[in-house]
Amino acid sequence: MQVFLETPRLVLRRFTMADVDNLVSLDADPDVMRYVTGGITTSREEIETEILPDWLTYYEQFDGYGFWAAIEKPSGEFLGWFHFYPQEGASDEAVLGYRLRKSAWGQGYATEGSRALIRKGFTEFGVRRVIAEAMAINLASRRVMEKSGLKFVRTFHSDWPYRIEGDDQGDVEYALDKADWEATSP
Repeated sequence: MQVFLETPRLVLRRFTMADVDNLVSLDADPDVMRYVTGGITTSREEIETEILPDWLTYYEQFDGYGFWAAIEKPSGEFLGWFHFYPQEGASDEAVLGYRLRKSAWGQGYATEGSRALIRKGFTEFGVRRVIAEAMAINLASRRVMEKSGLKFVRTFHSDWPYRIEGDDQGDVEYALDKADWEATSP
């Protein structure tokens, strides 16, 4: 197991092809997929042949960036994942994201993992800005971004491949600059 970082309650590690079942189980929950695909689950074939192989390439392409399996320390249970990768066209900006099992919601795991990735990006990878996006109606995800220190930047509208209830309200972008993080971090 290649550990990327640890928090008090989480281990974020590299994915392997052995994680197919974890990802299939995560994406099989319509509630988890509500703001991603409108509740449509992801097929095993798509995870095995497209998604997971694509994620594995990040580890070789980008030092310190990628998709990370979130494992609860006490139980060893797979809780979901986080991503932290370079913003297209901006080598000193990173995109933060997460998807967790419903059983992990409301327990602070998303905030804990996000804060740890932000800290690592600013202190070890030369990141000057972290960006995250969510559907405007996804209040839980917006709250995680706010608790992680990111501030609302804008509302925008994107074309989605799926019709998702509430997509007419658009998406939101949140961001945190390194200088602002340094001013507020202990």
